[in-house]
Amino acid sequence: MSDLTKALGPVSASERIAALDVLRGVALLGILLMNIAGFGLVFMAYGDPTVQGGADGLNLLVWKINNLFFEGTMRALFSMLFGVGMVLMTSRMINRGGGLEVADIYYRRTIWLLIFGVIHAYLILWPGEILFSYGLYGLFLFPFRNAPAKKLIIGVVVLIMFGFGLQYYQYSSNMDSYEKYQLAQTYEEGAELPDEVKAGKETWEGMMAEMKPDDKSIHKNTESMHKGYLDLVLFLAPINRMVQTSFNYDYNPWDVLPMMLLGIALFKLQVITASLRRRDYLLMMILGYGIGVSINYYETSILINDNFSVLAFMKSGLTYPFGRVAVAFGHIGLIMLFCKSGILGFLRNALAAVGRMALTNYIMHSVICAFVFTGIGFSLFGQLERYELYYVVGGIWLFQLIVSPIWLKYFRFGPLEWLWRSLTYRERQPFKRISH
Repeated sequence: MSDLTKALGPVSASERIAALDVLRGVALLGILLMNIAGFGLVFMAYGDPTVQGGADGLNLLVWKINNLFFEGTMRALFSMLFGVGMVLMTSRMINRGGGLEVADIYYRRTIWLLIFGVIHAYLILWPGEILFSYGLYGLFLFPFRNAPAKKLIIGVVVLIMFGFGLQYYQYSSNMDSYEKYQLAQTYEEGAELPDEVKAGKETWEGMMAEMKPDDKSIHKNTESMHKGYLDLVLFLAPINRMVQTSFNYDYNPWDVLPMMLLGIALFKLQVITASLRRRDYLLMMILGYGIGVSINYYETSILINDNFSVLAFMKSGLTYPFGRVAVAFGHIGLIMLFCKSGILGFLRNALAAVGRMALTNYIMHSVICAFVFTGIGFSLFGQLERYELYYVVGGIWLFQLIVSPIWLKYFRFGPLEWLWRSLTYRERQPFKRISH
């Protein structure tokens, strides 16, 4: 190993911050609570239980729990921790005497993440993957490594509010189309509609067709997911292009990027390192859950009371960014209290191990679910009710909580973490632990 790699190489076990690893482990496992609907059901069923998977009984209950506590919050935590990783990596290398090569290493690491994201989406068959977005918006993070927490938080607020403004503008535009649609219903059948009314009616009907696919579309989608590997690659390619282009640029600048910056700010304030007092985290938990769950309950009630109508989804989406951030703060308070408590040490260590292997475990979700749900394996896509999907989640959680600590007893990194580091530093990294 070169002197440069020794000086600026990956973080050692003694340099790791245990609370960050635990938080990352919780976020990684929590993301699967939401992603499993995308793995096992058609795209629009992710947020709408009336599309596929069942919308009553246990199916509705698990949807409610996810909507109240987990939708967007686990992704928020994961995004925060990505920002923290940038600060830890670059500050450590600078403290060891690194200069221009620090930026070289950081950007090489980030570009490889972009490539991993493309592979993950197109070849490992997961259109909902987040690595490409992290790589893309990670390119913007480096200049913010030395920014004070106060300025970072101001930036977070500006980005979130700008995104809210765009969301409200889109909502207003959609409401205009809805009004034209309603107006069109007042015309006699066969009557010629004014151009403006006709355009609004067609726009609204197009949104309804997209958000509420009919049985024929759902069946066709489900059958496509039961085909062989090459057919799956071709079928999912258009969805991947949409997610990594238009969706990525329309949505993620106000979702992913502000959470990365918020993570850096919370690290600088020592909030997510379990360094504050217990009563601080207790207050954070109470306020976060109190505000966030209230907002999410309001959104959930709108959807249920209006039977998950297109109009209800548009109304409930306006407050989404505020509820998810508040609940994420509640999660942080709870997890930091758990880290400081000293209880359930075996669970804390297992979660930390999952977090240290986050990239490997994240890709593993996709590999396992591809075999469970698609035609390359058991073809269970669209065959399970929503609540039954969580049997798969439980199995994956148990496997990763058991295997991750065992793996790290014998190896320094997860296999994909090792590959990523080797590519980043352009030198093969030590993989096996040296036994004494």
